[in-house]
Amino acid sequence: MKKVHEYIKSKVDVGEKLHFTLIDPDKVSNIVKLEEVVDKMVEAGTDAFLVGGSLGITHEEMDLVVNTLKKTGKPVILFPGNINCLSRYADAVLFMVLMNTLEPYYLMQVQVIAAPIIAKYGLETLPTGYIVVDQDTAVAHVGRIIPVPRNKPEIIAAYALAGQMMGLKYIYLEAGSGASQPVPLEFPKVVKKYTDLIVIVGGGIRDPETARKMAEAGADIIVTGTIVEKNPELAAEIIKAIKTAGSH
Repeated sequence: MKKVHEYIKSKVDVGEKLHFTLIDPDKVSNIVKLEEVVDKMVEAGTDAFLVGGSLGITHEEMDLVVNTLKKTGKPVILFPGNINCLSRYADAVLFMVLMNTLEPYYLMQVQVIAAPIIAKYGLETLPTGYIVVDQDTAVAHVGRIIPVPRNKPEIIAAYALAGQMMGLKYIYLEAGSGASQPVPLEFPKVVKKYTDLIVIVGGGIRDPETARKMAEAGADIIVTGTIVEKNPELAAEIIKAIKTAGSH
């Protein structure tokens, strides 16, 4: 398999819209069931797997889930809430800075702690600016974020420009796992207008129409997690809607 960034960029460059399936190891109670679900996602057309969560994940759980997902042949990318979410068996890691946090740990300290481990594991790094939009989710609480006003896309544009100027390749606009609503459509639109970053959007996307609109607004990659756990059939429909958006 080619390098993960090249794999993603080759699809984005021709206008294809991507779907990433997010798996939280803390919510995996049965590996056989996980295998069944991920096979459905692959069949529906998911492009890669993200693995991570905010709380309560052990290294052993990460390794088990990563190795299970590797059997699909799709890229397995770590989406780390902390250094406990690193696994040597993954293909790549979102090397993230939580851009709108009040907590110095997530701005630079955890990256410094993680970098030597990532280097030892030989993981490919995907430099990512991570922006958590709303306050009422676990990731917002743990990350001590400053919420971004939903009617101020220019703030998102400024964050994205700063990220691009610092050499980041991706921007992840996050509503949060189980969020009541996704990020505003104007947010991916404004990032695409002012930067060349690859735009990832996740959180609160629970139906095909919302996913399609988000893709058409400028999201290159759409992430779904909660819906995959609760309703794999609906998640498959969401993937098809995303792929349709990319074919216009």
